[in-house]
Amino acid sequence: MFAPAHIFRSLARAFRRATDLENDRSLIAIIDDDASFRDALDQLIRSYGFPTKSFPSAQDFLESDYVSRTSCLISDVQMPVMSGLELQRRLTAMGRTIPIIFVSAFSDDSIQQQALQAGAVGFLGKPFDQEEMLVCIHSALERDA
Repeated sequence: MFAPAHIFRSLARAFRRATDLENDRSLIAIIDDDASFRDALDQLIRSYGFPTKSFPSAQDFLESDYVSRTSCLISDVQMPVMSGLELQRRLTAMGRTIPIIFVSAFSDDSIQQQALQAGAVGFLGKPFDQEEMLVCIHSALERDA
């Protein structure tokens, strides 16, 4: 059902080469207020060869220089100060069309539907299967290409 991990590693290498040649927009940004989850996800994605940058909040991401260099955004839904859905709305208002994958420890069909209708590429429950995450990343990078 899912593609083997070596296919995603190959995709990551090709992605890095293509984006390094074309521009500096080769980053997968991770936003989650849970430091241990954020670090574990960062390590997982890096293990497949993708460049990452992690942020503890949506506001930190928006105030960074990384917004314009982000090819895929993985964000928690429920965070203090600014939720992942609010971040999605703000990015849209700024004219930024970054493919977003949402992760959430809370299953709420209405929030999932809202995120997907607003253009999210995926919505995964915590904990998620790493193959599911890689499929979402692949879809996000195809959309961004």
